[in-house]
Amino acid sequence: MAKAAKKSKSGKSLKQLSEKLLFTKKSAWEDIKKKELQEIMNLSEGYKDFLDSSKTERESLQSISDLAATKGFVHISKAKKSDRKLLLTYDDVAGALVVVNNLRTLEKGFLMNGAHIDSPRLDLKQYPLFESEEMAYMKTHYYGGIKKYQWVTRPLALHGVVVLESGKKIPISIGEDPSDPVFTINDILPHLAQNQNKKTAPKVIEGEQLNILVGSIPYRFKSEKNAIKLNILNELNRKYGFAEQDFVSAELQLVPAGNSRDVGFDRSFVGAYGQDDRICAYLGMKALFDMDKEKAGKNMMMVYFDKEEIGSMGNSGAASNLIERIVNDVLQHLGKSDYNLLIRSMENSRFLSSDVNAGIDPEWKDVNEPMNAAKIGSGVCLTKFTGSRGKAGSNEAHAEFVAKIRAAFNKEGVLWQTTELGKVDQGGGGTIAYHLARYGMDVVDCGTALLSMHSPFEVASKADIYHTYKAYRAFYKHL
Repeated sequence: MAKAAKKSKSGKSLKQLSEKLLFTKKSAWEDIKKKELQEIMNLSEGYKDFLDSSKTERESLQSISDLAATKGFVHISKAKKSDRKLLLTYDDVAGALVVVNNLRTLEKGFLMNGAHIDSPRLDLKQYPLFESEEMAYMKTHYYGGIKKYQWVTRPLALHGVVVLESGKKIPISIGEDPSDPVFTINDILPHLAQNQNKKTAPKVIEGEQLNILVGSIPYRFKSEKNAIKLNILNELNRKYGFAEQDFVSAELQLVPAGNSRDVGFDRSFVGAYGQDDRICAYLGMKALFDMDKEKAGKNMMMVYFDKEEIGSMGNSGAASNLIERIVNDVLQHLGKSDYNLLIRSMENSRFLSSDVNAGIDPEWKDVNEPMNAAKIGSGVCLTKFTGSRGKAGSNEAHAEFVAKIRAAFNKEGVLWQTTELGKVDQGGGGTIAYHLARYGMDVVDCGTALLSMHSPFEVASKADIYHTYKAYRAFYKHL
């Protein structure tokens, strides 16, 4: 006869007591049902399509605008006073989706979810084009936190816009179509790399060496000074209609060429450029769209910021008054423009700062404190604080707000985990959270764990993508 289960003083078995009191991270794939598995895979297909059409913040906002139009959203500049599903855009790089369901509760604020749509990349300099050793190159300046050596010897695509003196905008996208040329940054061959190999990783490739190869044929095949450069400029003028001076009023970005891909034999991961933070941007948008089915009767927003990767500065970053302008524009549209109402609405709003976190990689696990680090495949990350060196630069969410968030997640069966970014003295990072908290609203960070964050090919678990979406739905439904 088997021995009876060991009882605690309360009379419960250790197993019963463990189930009641312990919180353990669980794999999202454990005991998964066929229907849920199909939902996970289907969600990731739509997400990959979004990534492929959204390599820059301008392209991201355009993709969001196009998808919103199919869901009945109207740009606020064209909306009637009776329209309650609004699209707002600012400088083509930031904006918001707003659903107004209850005019009587505007003073109580909005349920706001916010993500950034800029990503680390290489920007062309103001005057980028030069010749050297019978070849033409363009100079770049990297944007955001990157490991420079990751960007060499790989195909790069050029995306962006050139604005002429007349104000005409010329969109540029070269390197995504299979028939397009691509660009690349050269590296030295290993046979001659003795000096390079002595350098530390940040110095292996210097910032001024991030020059893209763009051509070598001289104009009219005459080897004269600047003939190759002139041939490149002639091609650009012939095809796009701009000259060298027009680079000064251009936003042109080098990003990894090619589409997002499934990763692994079982296709359980999505690999792509720009998942930080377009993963949260897409999932927050989809959650807002799908709340139509819930008829929640709440006032909701999905907000999109630029410039997060360089400190949220500028008039399109979270450090600006962008969120204040958004709420004010919505109130004006509704005929409710009043400064006191604006301030109270901002103060009483609740905000999810939706940004990614670092998943534990078995090759680099020593930088994490595993009890409080993000585990890939264990659900959405709920991050009470960010920052570094003693939480410096962090918004730390109040316990009361965190309790409401986890209650909402638990009601909807969201698999979630509590996370922080690395060991206490290892490093750290920040998000947009503290910029929003200064308005008085409750803010907490919540997003998906990534592998190889800030690299040209970031990796996310499809299960975590799914539970991030469910988390955003739960936020809109229960807060």
